[in-house]
Amino acid sequence: MLRFAPDGYPFIFGSLFIAIIVSAFLIVNLISGVYDFTYYFLFPTPCFLFGLAIFMAFFFRDPERKIPEGKGIFVSPADGKVILIEDIYEKDYLKAESKEVSIFMSLFDVHVNRAPCDGIVESVVHTPGRFLSAFRPQASLQNENIAMLLNTKDGKVLVRQVAGFLARRAVCRVPEGDFLKMGDRYGIIRFGSRLDVYLPKDSEIKVKLGERVKAGETVIATLNR
Repeated sequence: MLRFAPDGYPFIFGSLFIAIIVSAFLIVNLISGVYDFTYYFLFPTPCFLFGLAIFMAFFFRDPERKIPEGKGIFVSPADGKVILIEDIYEKDYLKAESKEVSIFMSLFDVHVNRAPCDGIVESVVHTPGRFLSAFRPQASLQNENIAMLLNTKDGKVLVRQVAGFLARRAVCRVPEGDFLKMGDRYGIIRFGSRLDVYLPKDSEIKVKLGERVKAGETVIATLNR
């Protein structure tokens, strides 16, 4: 069964409703023989709105994923392309050496975000900011973002939803204290953006720059402890 993220319903049904209203208006006037030069400008409108509704349904799709099994693995929290793999000292939340993997989501990727591993949500912090292109290195620190800190059996893991040039809204649906299983849906970013995940420093990264990944399904790193 085709599933959509709840955040998309206003966009999908809103554009569909307006398309139906405009179409009905044009049909009634054509049948009744009422013509007006301005109607010619309205003829393309229903096609555009129906097309918009289809695009919104495509954008907010939320397919099921086959979550891998096993210990010491981390799955991708987002669909998209890996744009950064870096050893870094994460100073704000983990305050420790970490491995960062950043994933860029285009308009054509699924935008539902999933937990990279099992863990208890220790904190969720929204930070207002700018809307730079998500590809830019400083976007993680300067753009509006939501940071979710997970307390796991392998240490703490940070997942940051970063708004981009088009993405003006990130949504994290889980409160502090919730337990997430690997692959659980926890949020969404609307209309293209970036997601950064910070893993323990001894993680072995399993993806490469430029590789395409799927949320909840692609193993991006493992731990051999």
